[in-house]
This record gives sequence, C-alpha cells and structure tokens, in this order.
Amino acid sequence: MKIQEADAKRLLLAQGLPVPPWEVARSPAEARAAASRLLHDTGKVVIKAQVLVGGRGKAGGVKLAGSDDEAEHVADAILGMQIKGIPVRKVLVAAAADIVKEYYLAAVLDRGVRRILLMGSAEGGVEIETVAATNPDAIVRIHADPLIGLRDWQARELAFRLGLGKHLKATVGIARGLVATMLANDADLVEINPLAVVRGGGAPGSPGGEEQLVCLDAKITLDDSGLFRHPELESMRDPDEEDPADAEARRHDISFIHLDGTIGCMVNGAGLAMTTMDLVKRAGGEPANFLDIGGGAKADRVAAAMRLILDDPKVQAILVNIFGGITRGDEVAHGLIEARRQQRRDVPMVVRIVGTNAEEAARLLEEAHFATATSLDEAARKAVAAAGSHAP
Repeated sequence: MKIQEADAKRLLLAQGLPVPPWEVARSPAEARAAASRLLHDTGKVVIKAQVLVGGRGKAGGVKLAGSDDEAEHVADAILGMQIKGIPVRKVLVAAAADIVKEYYLAAVLDRGVRRILLMGSAEGGVEIETVAATNPDAIVRIHADPLIGLRDWQARELAFRLGLGKHLKATVGIARGLVATMLANDADLVEINPLAVVRGGGAPGSPGGEEQLVCLDAKITLDDSGLFRHPELESMRDPDEEDPADAEARRHDISFIHLDGTIGCMVNGAGLAMTTMDLVKRAGGEPANFLDIGGGAKADRVAAAMRLILDDPKVQAILVNIFGGITRGDEVAHGLIEARRQQRRDVPMVVRIVGTNAEEAARLLEEAHFATATSLDEAARKAVAAAGSHAP
C-alpha cells in the first residue's frame, strides 16, 4: 500500500527524523491559512499535489508562492487538476527550503538476500532509476544485518561514501531512522528524495544560516500483509488511487496480481498458483494473473474471483485448479456455476478439482457442461488450446 507524502512524513517524524514543518490543505482557504503560518519563516512556501504518481512537478502540481494571496491562487489551480488521471484532492504546504545540495537515500526490502538494503546517491532530486541506468557507480548500497540491524559503522561508511562527512551525526541518525521506520510499520520501501543539505533548517534567512540535513520529500510503501498489525495505517489508504480490481480483491480476501498473458488462473494456495502458472507457460501459454482464493473459499469468493479475471479484456481462457483440503470442491463448483450465470462475456473455462468433495464437484460441473481435466498438465494444455481458438 502506497501512502501520501504527508502521511509518510508523519511516520518519519515518529522515528525522530528531521522533517521541516508542513500542513495539509483540502481547499484554497486552508492553503492560505497554512501559508500565513509558514511564510514568516521562509518568505516562500511550496505547494505540492498529494497524488501517488510521479511527475508532479512536470504536470504543474508543485509550485512556489510568496504570499497568502498567491498561495490561495496556486492551491486553487492545483486542487482543480488531474495528474495522470488522478484527481488532486489535497495539497501539502511547506516552507520553501534554501537547498545547498540534494541527495537520495532509501531503505528497501531486498528479498534476494533477506535483508534491508540501504541505497544512497549524491545525485538526489531525480529518479533513482535514471541514476541506476546512466551512472550505476553513483549508487551506494549497504545491507543491514537481519538480527542486529544497521550498525553505526555501516551508517558512517554510508555518510562518507555519499560525501556527507560534514553531516556525519545527522546522516547516521537518518539512516538508522529509515530502518526503524521500515521495521515499525512493516514497510517495503522508505525513500527520501531529496535528502537535502539546507541553510537554516529549510528557512532561508534564518539566523546564522546554519546548514542542516533534512528530509524534504518522503515515499513509503507498506506491506499489505502486515497491515493487520497496524490498523491505524489502514486509514492512510487513498481509494482514488487504488486499482478497482485490487480494491475488489482486498474486499474478498483474494490475493490477486495482474500479469500480461491471456490465460486467467484461479487457484487456492500460493505454491499451487505458482506451479499452475509454470505449467501454463510450459504448455505454450502465458498467465494473465496470479490469483489465490485461499483456504476455505466459499461460493461468493469464487464468484468474485471470476469477476476479477473476466474484467481483464486480454483473458481468452480460464484455468481453475483447486486442491480441496479446507476448501470444499462442491463449494467451488457452485461458485463457478453462479459466476458463469453472471459473466458478461463468453470465455472458455477448464476446471480441475481434486480432494475434498471432488466427486460432488465433478457431478455439478458435468451437469453444468463445464470442460474438466483430471490432471494439471491436461488442464493447462486444454486452457492454452482454448485460448488459441478463442483469440480474436
């Protein structure tokens, strides 16, 4: 689950990271009031659209304002726009920073080595993918120990390799804070871009103009599977930016991921789903999705899963592969029959059900004239053949 910049900054603050003051406004009047409270520190405020897509600045969703009136006018323009099809319903208002140098710093889950990976670059303020493609040596990578965490010497090494030796203590604290934020919230990614050296803590003209290291932007992705431990974070979900299929899958407790193929797959169990996808590929097809209805699925969840598959216009055939343990085969059969009554387009389907109540399921499917298979290899071959004959 991706969360808005303002919410991400709150999670950083909770771990003690240096984040300059900001406010969220949902109307031009609120933006004006926020600007009046922040302008006295900086002389300018930045107003940023709160949408979960890149390219906000290029789309006109990030602008400066130098007065209450200008802030209200800018907020009115941004709140009335769409960025990549997403409506802007709120803006972040923050004091404009006097930036000396921008950096990139992130903590990300590296599944390959089962550790948290700290990535940093002295080329901040741009997409890290661009840096990785054009100048991969500019990215510093350090793994935190899975038991001990990020050690101080590692954080110091990171600071020196990024050229932040002058801000050694602050860099160590921020690096450790990113790891703490990940662990505290079951996050997949905690990113600061830019991590910036600013004068006066982000307030141009403040006494002394002392340089400080601060987090000017924040991006956090939470692990959906860990949200049951953090019910307070669920309120940060933005329904405007969630794929309708993902929202539907979540409502019915279905694990669902879109892919690019033409064979829709409905399976119970993640391992069985992966095996099913592999055999579809071996049979010459491409899976259109990963879909796990889970253990003990009832007819209503099966029908919901079928709707999710059929909502993908690329699907030319459906392969249902169910191993009945907790899940009853006859319940799945009833769900499939009901789903076919409701489906809006005719797509061939091949069903393989073994295990609990498989005989009753076979009887129901035969009476309803479903194509069935006794083995997974046979089911995969039939589904791929059906997709080929059904292709437009």
